[in-house]
Amino acid sequence: MAICLTKESKVLVQGMTGGEGMKHTRRMLAAGTDIVGGVNPRKAGRTVDFDDRAVPVYGTVAEGMAATGADVTVVFVPPAFAKSAVLEAADAGIGLAVVITEGIPVHDTVAFTSYARAKGTRVIGPNCPGLITPGQSDAGIIPADITKPGPLGLVSKSGTLTYQLMYELRDIGFSTCVGIGGDPVVGTSHIDCLAAFQGDPDTELVVLIGEIGGDAEERAAAYVRDHVTKPVVGYIAGFTAPEGRTMGHAGAIVSGSAGTARAKREALEAAGVRVGSTPTETARLVLELLDARQPEGS
Repeated sequence: MAICLTKESKVLVQGMTGGEGMKHTRRMLAAGTDIVGGVNPRKAGRTVDFDDRAVPVYGTVAEGMAATGADVTVVFVPPAFAKSAVLEAADAGIGLAVVITEGIPVHDTVAFTSYARAKGTRVIGPNCPGLITPGQSDAGIIPADITKPGPLGLVSKSGTLTYQLMYELRDIGFSTCVGIGGDPVVGTSHIDCLAAFQGDPDTELVVLIGEIGGDAEERAAAYVRDHVTKPVVGYIAGFTAPEGRTMGHAGAIVSGSAGTARAKREALEAAGVRVGSTPTETARLVLELLDARQPEGS
């Protein structure tokens, strides 16, 4: 089983005809994603050839959905147009909008995530790598060839660390990997993904990657304590970050002791989450927990 994205998902790409959209559409198709159309009002009616597949371009998300039954859109439009792109997708009633674009003003993100939520559209991102269900579908920019299907779920603020943990645990494999993005406001939280993985019978263990700044990881820790029965292993990026310096994602804002890697680690460990000091140690903790869950003699 997978969360949010399966081989049955039909995907539109808003901004498919741009440079980044073209590059990643080709890569997603190679990963097996069922991309049924692009969206660009200036190029509606055309088709774009990607190796052995011709993908039609529609003028609006609504037109693309009506013609193809699409239920996912991946947004590659420039920051200035991202808000209108997500509002259009939500108005069309699409189920999932994966917003890859970085540099979107926070007030725009607040507006489109709130609007989409009211319309019943789940937003992942912005400023994120997207999500992948290995062996089934890949919506975004996550490399598809660094892991395989397996029993681990992964939710991460960091795109780079998403890839690293996928690679470190490639011999085990993943049910779904979700990069939620590191901006101050995102459409999908650690908690949303924890709840989905808790309800997924094929996810045995969850890897949670956070980073300094904000209180998302502390809130996730409280949720794990109260609602998650599956083992969770965590990693917090930023243990060596110098005090008083802005670093990394826009959401990595530390005030006093709040938002530090140490405070987040303490909150997670108090909730029963084992937390690695490095990505490699985090992967080792995952392997130890999986080994401990195996029946004797297996």
